[in-house]
Amino acid sequence: MTHAADAPTPYELADSAASRLAELTGVERHDVALVLGSGWLPAVDALGEATAEIDTTDLPGFSAAAVAGHSGRIRSVRQSTLSGDRHLLVFLSRTHYYEGKGVAAVVHPIRTAAAAGCSAIVLTNGCGGLKEGWRPGQPVLISDHINLTGASPLVGANFVDLTDLYSPRLRGLCKEIDDTLDEGVYVQFPGPHYETPAEVRMAGIMGGHLVGMSTTLEAIAAREAGMEILGISLVTNLAAGLSGEPLNHEEVLEAGKAAASRMGGLLSQVVARV
Repeated sequence: MTHAADAPTPYELADSAASRLAELTGVERHDVALVLGSGWLPAVDALGEATAEIDTTDLPGFSAAAVAGHSGRIRSVRQSTLSGDRHLLVFLSRTHYYEGKGVAAVVHPIRTAAAAGCSAIVLTNGCGGLKEGWRPGQPVLISDHINLTGASPLVGANFVDLTDLYSPRLRGLCKEIDDTLDEGVYVQFPGPHYETPAEVRMAGIMGGHLVGMSTTLEAIAAREAGMEILGISLVTNLAAGLSGEPLNHEEVLEAGKAAASRMGGLLSQVVARV
């Protein structure tokens, strides 16, 4: 019988997952990780040549995807650049905090990516937009966040600076490629229910421009691991109370598909320069 004291730490579990990942993909070290959110799957085909694809459940510490529109798979992609081949680690789904599996499960892919050698990570999501003039299908760079989950992936007296959490350098690269990109502050609610109009107004008063149910805990774990972080939201709907229409998960996914295909080109160029 295994006692709690014998259980691996989250970091040991990530090391085990990274070792198994290397075995299954044949790639000893990955360079950049990407986590694809709701509606972002079409973007992955533009990133490069898929050299391996495995189920998340093939690796220690991962559980099956629980949300429609999310694929419980991990793809290893080879991207050819002028300076040589780079290996991208693409998570085609994420574990959400609202699934009730705990914060460690939410950030396990991030810690696995760090253990696999990734020095940078791109976190994407589908979200509600608050800013006037934004439309469904619009990409927005995340400049900062507000974490309303009441949780943190950090354990103990582990004080991690989040001052410039979302890399100014990587946001600058994105704007060099597409100078029409806007920026905004992402607000994570616990979910899984969508926000009420009053909660959306609260987020705006607090300085938020984007509302969703992911990303902030992952970003904190990535910073703890020393990775450079780029966050990109796809505005899949206007936040509750702004459009006069009810929110619908299927419509959120549909709104993201066409835009995500366009975003693949941006991601491919940005990742090549990370």
